[in-house]
Amino acid sequence: MSLFTRPSLAQPPFLPMTRDEMIRLGWDELDVLLVSGDAYVDHPSFAMALLGRTLVAHGLRTGIVTQPRWSGPEDLTVMGRPRLFAGVSAGAIDSMLAHYTAFRKKRSEDAYTPGGLAGARPNRACIVYSNLLRRAFPGLTLVLGGIEASLRRITHYDFWTDALRKPIILDAKADAVVYGMGERALIDIALRLERGSDLTGIPGTVTAPTGAAAEAVDADIIFPGHEEIVADPKLLMHATLLMEKQVHDGTDRAVQRVGDRVVVVEPPAQRLSTKEMDRLYALPFARKAHPAYEKPIPAEEMIRDSVTSHRGCGGGCSFCTLALHQGRRIASRSSASIEDEVRRMAAAPGFRGQISDVGGPSANMWGAECAKDDKPCKRASCMTPRVCPHFRMDQKAHLDLLRRLRKMPGVKGVRVASGVRFDLALQDMPALQGYLREFVGGQLKIAPEHVCDNVLRLMRKPGIRVFEEFLTVFARESERAGKEQYVIPYLMSAFPGTTDEDMCALGRWLAARGWKPRQVQCFIPIPGAVATAMYFAGINPDGL
Repeated sequence: MSLFTRPSLAQPPFLPMTRDEMIRLGWDELDVLLVSGDAYVDHPSFAMALLGRTLVAHGLRTGIVTQPRWSGPEDLTVMGRPRLFAGVSAGAIDSMLAHYTAFRKKRSEDAYTPGGLAGARPNRACIVYSNLLRRAFPGLTLVLGGIEASLRRITHYDFWTDALRKPIILDAKADAVVYGMGERALIDIALRLERGSDLTGIPGTVTAPTGAAAEAVDADIIFPGHEEIVADPKLLMHATLLMEKQVHDGTDRAVQRVGDRVVVVEPPAQRLSTKEMDRLYALPFARKAHPAYEKPIPAEEMIRDSVTSHRGCGGGCSFCTLALHQGRRIASRSSASIEDEVRRMAAAPGFRGQISDVGGPSANMWGAECAKDDKPCKRASCMTPRVCPHFRMDQKAHLDLLRRLRKMPGVKGVRVASGVRFDLALQDMPALQGYLREFVGGQLKIAPEHVCDNVLRLMRKPGIRVFEEFLTVFARESERAGKEQYVIPYLMSAFPGTTDEDMCALGRWLAARGWKPRQVQCFIPIPGAVATAMYFAGINPDGL
């Protein structure tokens, strides 16, 4: 289905969070209630703002409850029972990852909470919020979404209890899970509920039918059953690779048996077109936190003056879930849409003149397309072992866009804080020279992750020689520009398959360059990632 085809409501200054705000809008009830583990920032970088305003744009009165207390359901009832459904998200980060380090130590900070303090959401927030909603509104349709639910859609390894868990739709007793980017699926769910139809067959969703409906399910992919994976942990790798294949192929329906239940994973939702992306990001976001908050929200301050240019990542790194959540195919906004957003930002009171970022998962993937997009693809990554020749991009066009933005009235500077993919950047030397000379704000974030090629292969990252070539170009172009600039490398320790000697080799490589990096992350097994299956099953993707 296409977005923005229904009559729209007038967009409110903010999505309502109280009954008084609803009354001021002339709403006597909500059609949809959104519940989030994050504070509400009305900015297009925050999923609940995007989804909420999309629902309003389709004529659906939508309110939001954020970080409700979990001692009882009272916070969820402040705006009354919604007419259609409640959508639940743990927030921008899995709640367990938000709470615990790689060493299972409690974190003291939470960037998505007023004041930056941890503890405003429960562990396993999707399940807790769902249980509270069942108590508050018996019989209401519950839909889970966001990264926590999306990556737990089938049997998954839970690092924090060191155990396998069932698909989250069963643990939360939800009616559906929306996985990936949720605009299409949420609108389809709302339309079906308005018609009194069931929720089966909606792309980008997971359901758990019962009775005759469960027996009638046809599937292209059969995941190993939950009990089979419990009995043979190596099957988690097979299930994870099948889930990855389903997302990348984009057409297959999959099922998994869990005891006497069947979990159905529909094909992923179609990515948004450029026209739809432009409409979405043209919605009138306030670009600030809801006025109910008295303390600043660190995440808002970090992204306030940033612009999202695209979604999706062709990298497919084995430890990362971006491609699994957003897809490998890139969905880009038009240059006109991005320029319009910057024009609005520059005219807004309080704008400081600096665009902190114009990007996505990697800034220089904007506008990228696959020349063989209509053909099945067996690659796990568009980037490794080398950049696919069918991955087409125009980095000069991206550079020209950045230059136009920099010249706009009120704009003093533009940076690409989301970083560039260095193996892609090396494909277009004139564009790389432009990035390094004009749009690096003194520091450039780059993610080599390691230096040993055996580890990098397991990570699905380019070999170390590619990174060393980039460093040579970086130093040369910075010197030619007369600028003192630095690379900030992101590195990872304790990745599955890494030996003590590999870590010593990384240390020697850093010492030889006089580097003392601060951005070193100990590997955390995130549900759904290929590297997590490696960690739990003790095998690589080839079964070795």
